[in-house]
Amino acid sequence: MIITISGPTGSGKTTVARGLAERFHMRHISAGEVFRRMAEERGLSLLEFSKLAEGDAALDREVDERQRAMAGEGNAIVDGRLSGWLLEADLKIWLKAPLEVRAARVAKREGKAYDVALRETREREESELGRYKRIYKIDLRDLSPYHVVLETSLWGAEKIVEIVGVMVEGHKEPVR
Repeated sequence: MIITISGPTGSGKTTVARGLAERFHMRHISAGEVFRRMAEERGLSLLEFSKLAEGDAALDREVDERQRAMAGEGNAIVDGRLSGWLLEADLKIWLKAPLEVRAARVAKREGKAYDVALRETREREESELGRYKRIYKIDLRDLSPYHVVLETSLWGAEKIVEIVGVMVEGHKEPVR
């Protein structure tokens, strides 16, 4: 089984994916962690690396290819902004939350001031929206590939894992 967890920065993708992977004894694959590692390898911040990727589509494609290859082995929870668009999956989930909530989560996670996290989150999302439209012809605001859209500001992470877990447990193969 392949499950994708997608959503904007700070929506809870990685937290929920980790919780699901642990609960169901599945592998966790995170496009964001691959992207962060690639930024660190180059000595760049996420924002700087996002700006670099604006001029070099090969960087995004490298993240996607690594993700696709790992997911191809099956039995995985894959989190990433484009995972629901780029992978064949049994269940595709989009997580969302208001920008201010997501920025507060980013500030806490990265030890930044809220106003800095808010600005950087906004800039990063604008960068990604343009890049993905140009590179893949994907509009991240189009949620049509997803089976479920879930507002994460309404519950804590553990409850979101529990809610999605019920979906996973009740999942049946679709009629094709």
